[in-house]
Amino acid sequence: MSNQIDTSTEQIKSNISFDFSTIQGIRWINPMESQDIRMKGFPWIKEDKVYRRLPVGVKEQLRAPVDSLSNNTAGGQIHFTTDSKRLYIAVKLAGKANMYHMPATGQCGFDLYVGNQEEVRYYKTTRFGLSQDSYVVEMFNFVNDKTRTVVLNFPLYIGVQHVLVGIDEQAVVGKSNFLQPGKKAVFYGTSITQGGCASRPGMVYTNILSRTLRAECVNLGFSGNGQGDAIVAECMAQIDASCYVLDYVANCTVDMYKETLPVFMKILKDAKPDIPLFVISGLKKAAHYFKDDLGQDPNQPDVIKDYTLETIEQLKKQGYENLHFIDGKMLCGEDFEETTVDTSHPTDLGFYFMAKSLYPILKDYV
Repeated sequence: MSNQIDTSTEQIKSNISFDFSTIQGIRWINPMESQDIRMKGFPWIKEDKVYRRLPVGVKEQLRAPVDSLSNNTAGGQIHFTTDSKRLYIAVKLAGKANMYHMPATGQCGFDLYVGNQEEVRYYKTTRFGLSQDSYVVEMFNFVNDKTRTVVLNFPLYIGVQHVLVGIDEQAVVGKSNFLQPGKKAVFYGTSITQGGCASRPGMVYTNILSRTLRAECVNLGFSGNGQGDAIVAECMAQIDASCYVLDYVANCTVDMYKETLPVFMKILKDAKPDIPLFVISGLKKAAHYFKDDLGQDPNQPDVIKDYTLETIEQLKKQGYENLHFIDGKMLCGEDFEETTVDTSHPTDLGFYFMAKSLYPILKDYV
């Protein structure tokens, strides 16, 4: 389903199942029509006018599941400042919540961070019925009209067709500089990168890093389909990135990974030779402690890690520079087995540990 953005506020309202007349004194704004509201995490939104993570122009070149998942809005953000006492959000989704191991608030909800130009803090998550594909939610109702920085994080595992932001009629909207200009990290990977299974959007590790690095983090995680597609690398190479992070091994067989990794890396480095490129090996799973019970050799070599390191060294010998390895087994800490929903997908705790581990590695490159 297309996520075509309708530029008419009244037409957007007509697509949302809500009686807007019940809320008085609110001015509704389409973020795409505002010169002051900044949209982040959608690199091609100005050209394509859709909430989509890959360009519409390559649609026919993408595998069908990658094309579909591109419409999931993981990593999308709305940034602005306002002196409004009240804030509402009106949303039309492309579907309804349908996941058994991920909260609807993470799959289909927005969450809100509020603060100033130096720091924002979590305040609220949208609440809605599981049978709903649209909702209107009051996000804050404060007693004073001081200017605040607002960050709204898009849903992780659903498409968003329409969004309206509601503020007091006389309130002012201004540009936010919370994210430092020109700072943009681009992440490519799997369902873990996309945000499965965070309880709310702000807890996926790329959004945590966005807040701590104060940088735009483009999330190109494609659930089950981070398989090193060359066309995705070509799209990533179009983005004005400050660094690239590849974290896609979990969706590949060993042979698939060996076939795609050098090609993917070369596409990025040939296009952007000076941009740092990081490759993350697989996360450690709970089965690590049960290798004897599973009849596995506890001393078995880590084929993926060894191959990744070998590939980086081979590319360096070919003249490619600024290539870095990150050991995924170290990202979730000593108690890694307590950080997932299903031995694979992190909880909020797992994503928090991942972000805390990646921050000191990436902070000097973003």
